[in-house]
Amino acid sequence: MVTARRIKVLLVDDHLMFRQGLRSLLQSYPDIDVVDEASDGAEAVSKVSEAQPAVVVMDISMPKMDGVAATRLLKSQHAQVTVLGLSVTGQGYQVEAMLKAGAVKVLTKEKAVDELYDSIKQVTA
Repeated sequence: MVTARRIKVLLVDDHLMFRQGLRSLLQSYPDIDVVDEASDGAEAVSKVSEAQPAVVVMDISMPKMDGVAATRLLKSQHAQVTVLGLSVTGQGYQVEAMLKAGAVKVLTKEKAVDELYDSIKQVTA
């Protein structure tokens, strides 16, 4: 029997209800393992070493440390980790900054429900 490789994911968003919704969605897939959550960028960076996710789903706009700064720091410390950004609008300077910081893709929060799983699969293939 061949066991599918499970993809470890860390969810980062300052809105608890949104994180819980994403967790519930992603846990419905047999090859996704949500290993931890964080409510801001600083917390996310500190959790990556222990959780060792393959993918970090990172909101751009958060208090304390935003997703752009957190992605930049995370990629400098853990280059192998893939970051998928989340944005309310999906356009503008924040999205460009997120991509320059090292995110491979930015999804709108509205489309995340439909596109997040496929995006995770694409970036880890």
